[in-house]
Amino acid sequence: MAKNIVDEKLDKIRHSMSHVMAEAVLEIFPDAQIAIGPSIENGFYYDFDLPRGLNQEDLDEITQRMKNIISEDKEFKRTVVSRDEAKKMFKGQVYKQELIDAIEADQEVSLYNQGGFTDLCRGPHVGSTKELNKDSFKLLSTAGAYWRGKETNPMLTRIYATAWSNPKELRLYLAKLEEIEKRDHRKLGKELDLFSFHEQAGPGLAYWHPRGTRIRLAIEDFWRAQHYKNGYEMIGTPHVGKSWLWETSGHLDFYKESMYSPMEMDKSDYYVKPMNCPFHIMIYLNGKHSYKELPFRWAELGTVYRYEKAGALHGLMRVRGFTQDDAHLICTPEQMEDEIKEVLRFSLFMLRSFGFTDIAAYLSTKPEKCVGEQSQWDAATESLKEAIENEGLEYEIDEGGGAFYGPKIDLKVKDAIGREWQLSTVQFDFNLPERFNMVFVDSDGVEKRPYMIHRALLGSIERFFGVLIEHFAGAFPLWLSPEQVCVIPVASTFSEYAQKVCTRLKEEGVRVYLDDGDDRLNAKIRNAQNKKVPHMLIIGEKEEQETAISVRYRTGKQENMIALDEYVSLLKNKINGHEMV
Repeated sequence: MAKNIVDEKLDKIRHSMSHVMAEAVLEIFPDAQIAIGPSIENGFYYDFDLPRGLNQEDLDEITQRMKNIISEDKEFKRTVVSRDEAKKMFKGQVYKQELIDAIEADQEVSLYNQGGFTDLCRGPHVGSTKELNKDSFKLLSTAGAYWRGKETNPMLTRIYATAWSNPKELRLYLAKLEEIEKRDHRKLGKELDLFSFHEQAGPGLAYWHPRGTRIRLAIEDFWRAQHYKNGYEMIGTPHVGKSWLWETSGHLDFYKESMYSPMEMDKSDYYVKPMNCPFHIMIYLNGKHSYKELPFRWAELGTVYRYEKAGALHGLMRVRGFTQDDAHLICTPEQMEDEIKEVLRFSLFMLRSFGFTDIAAYLSTKPEKCVGEQSQWDAATESLKEAIENEGLEYEIDEGGGAFYGPKIDLKVKDAIGREWQLSTVQFDFNLPERFNMVFVDSDGVEKRPYMIHRALLGSIERFFGVLIEHFAGAFPLWLSPEQVCVIPVASTFSEYAQKVCTRLKEEGVRVYLDDGDDRLNAKIRNAQNKKVPHMLIIGEKEEQETAISVRYRTGKQENMIALDEYVSLLKNKINGHEMV
């Protein structure tokens, strides 16, 4: 309850601050058109139609005027007027007029006034500007925003800001923003030479560089090995399919706006796939199946393509082409409960293997419009719930939040600085088995419909990689690092032994490189640290004489004169054990 009270207090502060911001902007730009200004998580924004773009000097002036308004102790007063009165009050304000026109003619309009500024608003607000702290807010940035989010509407200027109860809370939040900026996967991806994007070749399509590909392959190799250990089989499917496939699956009815335009070949339309599931079903339909064969657990690292709007693209987190760590479980109704428990256990194992320990579950249940029998929904939802409780996970229920074709579990992890990311999904599907007429022959000799479960553990390789970068701030654990070891001779006279050490490690499967360039020792160490290499092996006269190495770790810790054989054994144990440090 206390948390809700705090949230409500901050919401009032931020909502009130957005009105103060709008008043300040109108003081500077009297002819500006004002749109909307809601409170949001960690802050607020307001959208304006301005005569010109804003710079930092403008934001500084708006900030000062906001502080002046706060100091004037203006009361927030609520009034209610008719729609016609509201239209007169906001004459000339085209966006407010449009909002008023959307209100029923016989409905009253709620307004809030603070001195010389009035806005359409349902509230609530603080009682007076004196309840706002002029040292507890900050204007953060500006961005373009289409009116009402439609690309055909005018582009407005959005000012983002944050506001808190006191200066200490603001300082803590700004410090967190600095940490988030340091961890930004787009920034680190460039600095560490992991991946790139090329607008001229196609926006939203990632190019994996050698260092990034090393990490990706380590992720995929682990993923495949664990899937085989857990009873899955790997399959591979095409990147395109005839329109019939997408008509049957329903994607052309429900998902066409997010699909790329068709290609005409052989007098037929082909679409690049936005999903893997219809292809997996085609493999199932290739033959007849008995209950004795089920369950099938088929997994694929399948690359799919979805046409995301340009404004929604965000590094690796939101792309147009990505590889899903996809799997489909096809089972009998009797097998469903055990399959759900096992897939949830496996999901948790995979997430924890990559260093995520704070994991919560979200259970989405039957919406109003759906397919499938009520008994199917009840059984599936109960199986999901029991699986969550069996693992001892905290969870929330999103009543009616399931897809029209089945209930689901979403697993969300918290990263190193407390941000939540949605990764794994376990989704029932009562729709596709029906659409594709999937059947199996049960023990009584009768054909029956199997249950189908969609499952992604990591979500997509691209987004998961972006989350990993930000979680580890680019300093990947030893087993994932693109270069696990850098061998550094202190002088060229020790290059031959350093090369032998390097060769030995390569033969053991270690990702290692030799830095025998002309830089001084400290510069070589600094270069390796900038690459965030976990282990730097320092090779000098004593190390060569005793067939040993000295290790400088990425953390700054050092160990001298370790026998080479001993180090290799310890290193392999750490890598094979997937240790996080």
